[in-house]
Amino acid sequence: MIVVNTDFINDNKLKTLGIVKGSTVQSKHVGKDILSGLKTLVGGEISAYAEMMEEARELATKRMIEEAQSVGADGIVNVRYATNAVMQGAAEVMAYGTAVKFV
Repeated sequence: MIVVNTDFINDNKLKTLGIVKGSTVQSKHVGKDILSGLKTLVGGEISAYAEMMEEARELATKRMIEEAQSVGADGIVNVRYATNAVMQGAAEVMAYGTAVKFV
């Protein structure tokens, strides 16, 4: 599966199949949440949340690709990510794009 953030894949002619998406809501356990809260006092990267968001992006991308495969797509163009805080310590990540087939 070719996944790109452009509206084309090389010079291939593409047939649009429709929008595909994948999402997940992730959180860290309360112990990591407390330690991360303390980290905000001194500054710097909060690695527990950075890891959580990376895992969430990977899972959302995987789900988007699975949806594209289910409609017979060869690729996904115009891929974007959106993130939303659902509650303190939990975030939703959505990956979405346009499923295409080579013609």
